[in-house]
Amino acid sequence: MKTFRSDISNIDFPISEKVSAKTIRHSILNLIQKDNPQFSHESYISLSELNSYREKAISDYLVKEIGELTELEKTVLTSVTNNNTLTDKIDGDEKQILTTGQRIADKVASFGGSWTFIISFGVFIVIWISINIFWLINKGFDPYPFILLNLILSCLAALQAPVIMMSQNRQEEKDRDRSKKDYMINLKSELEIRTLHEKIDHFIMDQQQELLELQKVQIDMMNDILKQVEKKNY
Repeated sequence: MKTFRSDISNIDFPISEKVSAKTIRHSILNLIQKDNPQFSHESYISLSELNSYREKAISDYLVKEIGELTELEKTVLTSVTNNNTLTDKIDGDEKQILTTGQRIADKVASFGGSWTFIISFGVFIVIWISINIFWLINKGFDPYPFILLNLILSCLAALQAPVIMMSQNRQEEKDRDRSKKDYMINLKSELEIRTLHEKIDHFIMDQQQELLELQKVQIDMMNDILKQVEKKNY
């Protein structure tokens, strides 16, 4: 297998990974030359080494645009560097074990905000009032103005409100986590697109260089043919 030696690490790499410095974007070339002053336009670098400098350029871009990197940005950058997906991390975070109180709060909030609760509680109030007014002729255990019923309603509202707030607070935490995950995915998509642009630019520049070399060969061939034709004419 044909190999070449990198001008940065002096390590042999497959010839398929050979990249000319002429085809590297200036921003990345400046990073390479900052670490390796001897690296010039006539030098060569491997594709894996070039990718590491691309990732470094992405990191510098994030620091410049965002400031100090948070754990979210570091996670995304690690995912881009290792060419991994974020799905495993996101799925792992979603597998959360709920406590007994959280499960009860969710069930109370779900039942308390349903038509089943509204209709059943309305029927209970109608039955309570009917028993005391019509059956017990307003002389039963809770005559008009239904002080005991008002007490029960007040206690129910006092207990139900904080339980529903507990469930809402946990839902807000889930929404915040979901927003963080959406931010991580969007950030990684942006970085992947930037990297893709870099690779496409590199591919285009490399193709242009090959076309120029082919044109030079064709011009040399044409010149040789013209010289032969001129010799024959003379």
